[in-house]
Amino acid sequence: MRIKDKSKEESVIAATIKLVNKIGFASSSVAKIAKEANVSPATIYIYYKNKEDLLTSTYIDIKKQLSNYMLTGFDSSKPIRDIFEHVWQNTFRFIANNKELFYFTEQFANSPYSDKIDKAEIDMYFEPLFNLLQKGIEQKIIKNVHYEILGAFIFYPVLILANNRLCKTIKLTDKTIKSSFTLAWDAIKL
Repeated sequence: MRIKDKSKEESVIAATIKLVNKIGFASSSVAKIAKEANVSPATIYIYYKNKEDLLTSTYIDIKKQLSNYMLTGFDSSKPIRDIFEHVWQNTFRFIANNKELFYFTEQFANSPYSDKIDKAEIDMYFEPLFNLLQKGIEQKIIKNVHYEILGAFIFYPVLILANNRLCKTIKLTDKTIKSSFTLAWDAIKL
């Protein structure tokens, strides 16, 4: 039995993200990923059952990274609006500074592979945000609608703004970013 090497696994993940972003899911074979990662194809099977497992595991790993970054400095004792602004700013910075990761997740979410993900597992990483939304609803600060609708109005704007493929004409400054958050907050507050 071969021993797992964390640096090789990280190399495989980086190669997967790079190739998928460059040539897409269908063209990103295990052999091509292995070549890009400078490992043998057999090495990939030490870490992953198959290509589907590699792609879904990569997606889940990125979602964990995103949730950790979003929730950095999360302080539930602060006012709800302030917490959301902090999380929103963290989300903006994560996407702006990790475009390759974001492009992978964007492509993954719009692929048949997304049906292979256990949504409950992903939601678990963002549980503090769901709890905060529920608290805001109970305190009549946030509109009483489904979490996915609230999420669409609070977080999708940041996904667009931080993505330079989609937001090409706006110069993003601290002022425009703050204004953007205010618009998103106004959409969900009572």
